[in-house]
Amino acid sequence: MSSPQPPLAAPRAAGDSPDVAASASDALRVAIIGNPNTGKTTLFNALTGLRQRVGNFAGVTVERVEGTFKGPDGRRVIVLDLPGSYSLSAGSPDERIALEVLLGRDKDRWRPDVVLVVVDAVHLERNLFLTSQVLELGIPVVVALNQFDVAEDEGVRIDIPELIHELGVPIVPTVAKRGEGLEPVKRALITAATLPAPDRRFALPEAATTALQPLVACLEADGLSTVAAHMEALRLLGVDHPEAHVATVPGIDDAIREAAEALRRAGFIPGRFEAERRYAWIAQVIGRAVQRRVNALHTISDRIDDIALHRVWGPLVFIALMAIVFQAVFSWATPLMDGIQAVISMAGGAIGAQLPAGDLRSLVVDGVFSGVGSVLVFLPQIAILFAFIGLLEHSGYMARAAYLMDRLMRRVGLHGKSFIPMLSGYACAVPGIMATRTIEDPKDRLATILVVPLMSCSARLPVYTLLIGAFVPPTSLFLGMTLQGLTMLIMYGLGTVAALAVAAIFRQTLLKGPVRPMILELPPYRWPSLKSLGVSVVQRCQLFLQRAGTVILALSVLLWALATYPKSAVDPTQLPAQQQETQLAHSVLGRVGHAIEPMVRPLGYDWKIGVSIASSFAAREVFVSTMSTIYGVGDVGDTEHALQSRLVAERHPDTGAPMYTPLIAVGLMVFYVFALMCMSTVAVTVREAGGGRVGWGWAALQFGYMLALAYGGAWIVYAGGTALGFGG
Repeated sequence: MSSPQPPLAAPRAAGDSPDVAASASDALRVAIIGNPNTGKTTLFNALTGLRQRVGNFAGVTVERVEGTFKGPDGRRVIVLDLPGSYSLSAGSPDERIALEVLLGRDKDRWRPDVVLVVVDAVHLERNLFLTSQVLELGIPVVVALNQFDVAEDEGVRIDIPELIHELGVPIVPTVAKRGEGLEPVKRALITAATLPAPDRRFALPEAATTALQPLVACLEADGLSTVAAHMEALRLLGVDHPEAHVATVPGIDDAIREAAEALRRAGFIPGRFEAERRYAWIAQVIGRAVQRRVNALHTISDRIDDIALHRVWGPLVFIALMAIVFQAVFSWATPLMDGIQAVISMAGGAIGAQLPAGDLRSLVVDGVFSGVGSVLVFLPQIAILFAFIGLLEHSGYMARAAYLMDRLMRRVGLHGKSFIPMLSGYACAVPGIMATRTIEDPKDRLATILVVPLMSCSARLPVYTLLIGAFVPPTSLFLGMTLQGLTMLIMYGLGTVAALAVAAIFRQTLLKGPVRPMILELPPYRWPSLKSLGVSVVQRCQLFLQRAGTVILALSVLLWALATYPKSAVDPTQLPAQQQETQLAHSVLGRVGHAIEPMVRPLGYDWKIGVSIASSFAAREVFVSTMSTIYGVGDVGDTEHALQSRLVAERHPDTGAPMYTPLIAVGLMVFYVFALMCMSTVAVTVREAGGGRVGWGWAALQFGYMLALAYGGAWIVYAGGTALGFGG
């Protein structure tokens, strides 16, 4: 071994805040890490279930998921799911976060007592690079040998006792998707916390050790343990520029430069030194512990890929899958939506009946139940969309979609990897933008960030569903597809085409540069874990409900107040609907709407749509709740259908012509395809695009060009359709 053994358990990092330390002092703290596509998140979900909290790492938009479970000894175990990483080289924000947590540099997070490394038993060689780095951090380690069943099926025989001997840590075979191996993993984590931390498993040449010693000493002076300093010294030889934290270490630049020069004099190439040493050791480990059955036949994944990746059949399969997704979103959710509507209607009616007529009853029924309820009914559609995207990702098909799209993406100047964040944008632009962290080239990454919000996210679903349900008939077309489902698919396709076109413009102007070749891992197809998929969908639905219970609720109450005050004089000769119209026109909301109306009138919109668009800049779903509040459909029963009926029945006060037509509905959907109306997306763009003035500059450009596209697209639809005689 090249350095002394560290203490029995990893010491609490100097950066641990007292509050963080106190909250976790009575629990075992575990960080779980692994390469992408190893089943890391599936294992995390299997261990923790729904006992999870989702947030972001401090100062960045990298998602942080933390969960708990009860250990075999009754001890509470806190598990932090670190971002998927191929190494600790910190070449991407994901890897940088993982490295900072494991080295104790993240002042807002605790340093783990044990690290659980999840490796793919089928591709052990590739996974052991990250494992070898983690072994040198001075923290006890447990290795979960996941997808062990797939390895056996493919003729991979792993000598586990020999592998334990080579790595020097507990190793547990697991099949995370079926929950196999969970109890042994839990016991191994408890046991590992009492064992000495592992050390480097291979020796460096004496000349290299001597060359690195001044750099190791420099890192030890900054507070790293001897073991971690040796790992960090090797890592720093392969990076172009040290990270911000490392760059502040006194004398670090000179130490790195002198170590590199000393290695060159000894006959080594500094930038390749770590990789060469680690892979040489990995080759020896694989040679001793792994045997593979020679099999010239295609695996099941290969046979599926013969069709899924075919030049002709592959794109057709992809289009068919997308058609199924959007038809399901529109049709499968209907019974569930009807059920939610019935519950909301009964609850609103029951509570409203207990209140006397007046402003309080109006606030509860028209403000809360009409505003929030009109958005909650779309929860089944959002859940179905997240379930389909999770299914594509967990099954291994998402990587194939990126491969299929690579040729098209390269024609517009984007990398094939850009398609995965863009496809994630169908669910939500925030994780889609965060997923660009896997793109190495800064210009490719920034171009992808700027166009991801053009992909129609789940927040647009309530708007699309409202307008399609009101103005597009459910005519059957072919293969179970209806005109409503086809319209939904066209809206999603329009956003996708626009994203590719805008990306091409950016890559030819502000972000001009060559497109790098794509290197992409195609994981084997596997049946997704229903439990893991369910946990993921539930988490996303919880986030949607939180927004409905906070942002949308607050805005609904505010909009109700703006529509209710000041009170107008009641004319007893008017019908109730006319009295409501008079009150709206006299209210603050009506006055603001009439001030906005000249700006939206060229698009065919009245002041009510103008106010609803303006209010939805906080969150797109608010458009529906605003329209519900304006039309006061909270006490009608079926909120969604009642609002659709009110829109269809609305007439122009002067001409008596329909106020809303299919043409206006299409123009409004086109507006929402392009417009960036999501404060969360703007905030994420600011951070991911560089932060500070630079990040705000790119975010302003993104918001501006999308608003111009939205207004221009809606105007073209309305003006063009009117000229062609479709205005009636």
